[in-house]
Amino acid sequence: MKKIIVFLALICTTFSCISTKSTLKNIDDNAPAPKISPQNTFILSEYSTDKKYGYHKDYPINVFFMSTSNDSINALRFLNALAGPKGEKLTYTKLESCCPFPSKRSTMGAGFLDVYEIKWEGQKNPLVLYLNIYEKGYLKVPMGLTIKK
Repeated sequence: MKKIIVFLALICTTFSCISTKSTLKNIDDNAPAPKISPQNTFILSEYSTDKKYGYHKDYPINVFFMSTSNDSINALRFLNALAGPKGEKLTYTKLESCCPFPSKRSTMGAGFLDVYEIKWEGQKNPLVLYLNIYEKGYLKVPMGLTIKK
C-alpha cells in the first residue's frame, strides 16, 4: 500500500510540472515528411540561420515519428545525416529526456524532448541538441554542423 501511495504521488508531481500551454516555437504540422536516403538517414538540404534551433529547449528539432514501435528511429535518421563543421564524423549519446510539454500525439497527453550530446574528433566542447519525436517541423542543419557526404 505504501508503494502505491508513493507511486501515485510521483505521478501527480510529474504531471503537475507539465504546462497546459506549449513553449515550443517551431512546430509546423504542414512541414513535409522528410525524404530518406538509401543509408536510412534523412536527406537534409537546408541550414538553420537561427542560433537557437536545436540548441534551446523551446526550439527543438522536430523529427516526428509515425508509430510507437520505434519512436527513436527519426532522431537517429536525423543525427546520422549530420557531420561536424569540416565534415567530421559525429558520435552522439542520448543524455536524458526532459522538458515535458503538452502533445496530442502522445497517449499520455504530454511529450518529452530527447537531449543528445554531439562530439567529433578535435572538438573542444561537445554540443547539446534537443530533439522532439512527437511534433513535426521543417528539418534543418543546426548552426555549426554540416550535412554528411
